[in-house]
Amino acid sequence: MNHDDLNYWSKRAADWASDYHRKLRDRPVRAPLVPGAIAQQLPMVAPDAPEPIAAIFADFERIVPQGMTHWQHPRFFAYFPANASPASMLAEQLANAMACQGMLWQTSPAATEIEQVMVGWLRDALGLPQGFVGTIHDSATTATLSAVLTMREQATAFQGNFKGMQSNILRIYASAQTHSSVDKAVRVAGIGQDNLVKIATDAQFSMRPESLDAAIRADLAAGLLPAGVVLCAGGTAIGAFDRIGACIAVAKSHGLPVHVDAAWGGSAMICPEFRALWQGVEGADSIVFNPHKWLGVQFDCAVQFLRDPGPQVKSLGLRPSYLETAGREEIVNFNEWTVPLGRRFRALKLWFTLRAYGLDGLRKRIRNHVQWAQESCVAVAAIPSVKIITQPILSLYTFALEDDAQTERLLQRINDDGRIYLTQTLHDGRYVIRVQVGQFDCTQADVMMIAQVVAELIG
Repeated sequence: MNHDDLNYWSKRAADWASDYHRKLRDRPVRAPLVPGAIAQQLPMVAPDAPEPIAAIFADFERIVPQGMTHWQHPRFFAYFPANASPASMLAEQLANAMACQGMLWQTSPAATEIEQVMVGWLRDALGLPQGFVGTIHDSATTATLSAVLTMREQATAFQGNFKGMQSNILRIYASAQTHSSVDKAVRVAGIGQDNLVKIATDAQFSMRPESLDAAIRADLAAGLLPAGVVLCAGGTAIGAFDRIGACIAVAKSHGLPVHVDAAWGGSAMICPEFRALWQGVEGADSIVFNPHKWLGVQFDCAVQFLRDPGPQVKSLGLRPSYLETAGREEIVNFNEWTVPLGRRFRALKLWFTLRAYGLDGLRKRIRNHVQWAQESCVAVAAIPSVKIITQPILSLYTFALEDDAQTERLLQRINDDGRIYLTQTLHDGRYVIRVQVGQFDCTQADVMMIAQVVAELIG
């Protein structure tokens, strides 16, 4: 295949994509398959001779779409969305065509500088102070790991990278509503799962500031070394928000850095009326949110804001001679702000999306999703034998039947039915069904179908 072939087949692919999205509502959201069904359709060894692209494309059409869970389906209400607006898809095509490696300023100056400007646009859109700068990671998991590694280095006077953990027993504090990426971060950072202290929550499932303070004081009295606090702004299970400002005040009273995980909920903060949910966030040292979850920016795109990038660059930066830019010692090289050396041109899709829809257009979508989730919750609550377990927080709520077994069977029927896709979580030890509204192209009618499907399958 050469570039002339690419020109032809790219147009064919664009036609296929247009048809795919136009007919997406007609497909089941989740593929009705069993494990191994796709692999059985593929040869077990790679071909020795080249094969025609026409045959490869035909196999793609035959095998792949019906073996997918369709994340862009307008009735995808599972997990959190991984939205991909048309403007974002176009930007990804262009970024893929250039196929740059943006590890340094000099390897892709436009990629670095557009990233800096896009972080500034988003900082202002979310109402954060002017002093925050930041970078784009692949996911919030990487951003949180970067923040935890920085906490580790600050707590060990930046000796952890050189001497290892030695005899230091570091402690990281988070609530039970925090995403599992925090657990992964303390494991990968060498701090250890047992040293992630889960702090008690209140009736709203928010971290109790007084409990955080008591845990830190107890660890200090025991000769342990507190390293940092991770706060939750829109938890995965039920959408919980910690009491951000009050918990930051406690952390700062002990001289501890704070990272706020707003991977999903952060996008809603482009709407000023929702900012009370993370009041006091301006006191954080690090904040992450995922534009790919709710702003229509294609996965992957996680933005980390930093009050001061110095500690993170000192923790993660490594500049051998072959990564130096002659005469530009103080230039920003974003590979030094994160774990991977290689970097994709993620800022391009932010630039396209923010311009193509505007902040007002994106705000309207988020406000619609929140309103429609509330309306859907009322309709689901009216179904006999259904109980709302947690009321909507932004656009996420949960419900259940009488017992866990019934609830689990209902969820299986819902997803086998194919018209909508929901997921489960454990909340207060109970198996519940999550509803999360946020797909870029969903309508009010799509969202209200949740109650229709649930009522039919129960009745």
